[in-house]
Amino acid sequence: MVDHLVPQAAGGKTQRANLWLACHHCNLFKGVKQDAVDPVSQRRVSLFNPRRQRWADHFTWSDDGKRIVGVTPVGRATVEALRLNNGEIVAARRRWVEVGWHPPGEREGQLGKRRREVMTR
Repeated sequence: MVDHLVPQAAGGKTQRANLWLACHHCNLFKGVKQDAVDPVSQRRVSLFNPRRQRWADHFTWSDDGKRIVGVTPVGRATVEALRLNNGEIVAARRRWVEVGWHPPGEREGQLGKRRREVMTR
């Protein structure tokens, strides 16, 4: 679904620079939040903004590829606030890992090849 980075309730506009794709759960968990508390420092920080920040600067994948790990205050606060590792999505990622569809990133070339192999069976 299309999500407003700055929620309309907080004055966010419906224009390209303020829109981003989000899963239904992330959108619900985000609500009108624009910031959250980093669980390590206990400081309030802005949530990750995919229009202005690089994912790899704030997050990484767990070794098993099922969980998103925040590596900065912004990353950690975003993981918690949007519940990026809720049970439903972790279960889905487990299945995606099993068939070679996940995680994205450095192995994208290998994963793409594996996806094509699975899809052609």
